[in-house]
Amino acid sequence: MNIVLLSGGSGKRLWPLTNDVRSRQFLKLFKREDGSYESMIQRVCRQIKSVDKDSVITVATSKEQVSAVQNQLDYQAKICVEPVRKNTFPVVALSAAYLRDVEQVPETEVVVVCPIDPYVENDYFASLKKLEDIVKSGDTNLALLGITPETPSDKYGYIIPEEVSEISGVVTFKEKPDVQTAENYIAQGALWNGGVFAFQLKYVLDKAHELINFVDYEDLYDQYEKLQSISFDYAIVEKESNIKVLRYEGIWKDLSTWDALCEEMDDSIIGHAIQNDTCQNVNVINELNVPVMCIGLKDVVITASAEGILVSDKKQAQTIEPYVDSLTERVMYAEKSWGDFRVLDVEDNSLTVKVTLNPGFSMKYHSHDYRDEVWTIISGTGRTIVDGMEELVGPGDVITMEAGCKHTVIADTKMQIIEVQLGKEINVHDKRKYELEG
Repeated sequence: MNIVLLSGGSGKRLWPLTNDVRSRQFLKLFKREDGSYESMIQRVCRQIKSVDKDSVITVATSKEQVSAVQNQLDYQAKICVEPVRKNTFPVVALSAAYLRDVEQVPETEVVVVCPIDPYVENDYFASLKKLEDIVKSGDTNLALLGITPETPSDKYGYIIPEEVSEISGVVTFKEKPDVQTAENYIAQGALWNGGVFAFQLKYVLDKAHELINFVDYEDLYDQYEKLQSISFDYAIVEKESNIKVLRYEGIWKDLSTWDALCEEMDDSIIGHAIQNDTCQNVNVINELNVPVMCIGLKDVVITASAEGILVSDKKQAQTIEPYVDSLTERVMYAEKSWGDFRVLDVEDNSLTVKVTLNPGFSMKYHSHDYRDEVWTIISGTGRTIVDGMEELVGPGDVITMEAGCKHTVIADTKMQIIEVQLGKEINVHDKRKYELEG
């Protein structure tokens, strides 16, 4: 099975654990059998492989999230990079061109597209295999997964099938309605539109060529920023007459709010926190190295990270976005392809960062025009290259780089480094990259 996972999100609704580069699919909140925690993207990819070990997974994501995807999936998935964030039709078209032109997937292959962050069980991915079979049968151009509604929700679009059977033709599609209208749709047998599509690769490529003038993947990538931002539903699905829907009646949850997410967490506390015995329905997620103490609280979520601290009634936590929009703080934590970084302190003329570098990885060889840097190795061993000169380093070693100095560090074992940036103009854009000679 060729499956494309759409990974996006601005990371506002689950602040302060999320930001523009760390969306909810990267939060490690779900307990594995060994007691460790995994993220939604790790959970979904594990489930896919448990259902179809030969499946080929491609993650379509923005360039800001590529490093996090590589880090969490350990380079086990292919990545199609969106130059800028667009709606679902442009990214599906780009992914289709990527599969054909870069990965050499034949146009006759069936591709299944779905969001990267549904909370589901393995039967959901078994249904994706059924979608693949429906398209392979040649009876339809497009197959959708319709979710049996639990409630008359105004959060989702609706699919109205022709009949009450597992596989059906489609009468019509309805956009997100108010609750009263949703009740009417459900009375007609409507299903939630889960944003899951299956099609032959050639079908979407042909549709993309009808709407966009492009030659191949590289050409589409180059003009991507100018493409119309339109959903796959509007551009393709609602105009297609030969379409089938597969009814899915299993568990399917959208964990996009703190209230919904807390319901599925195995542990009420993750990180350093204490609750007394009068607390009821309280969840704490603490990424800081200080304790959180909860006394006499009820129906509350508390989350703490380098980005900030949230203390909220669980139901009201879903109203967080306007308040997050008013914040202009820098990104304080991010996973990179080589490890991660966490900002420890911010001053007018300095920035202190804790960097973790995974074994065998290195930073880009680079320099800064407007700041000096000082590295203090606190654990692990590796090598630094400063203006072409290589040196072995380990715990306690201090390396100083003045502005304009080319430098990198290569980890032989897992390394942790305290990096102090010094200067009047400290920003992420002050970076020149170079190729290492030899």
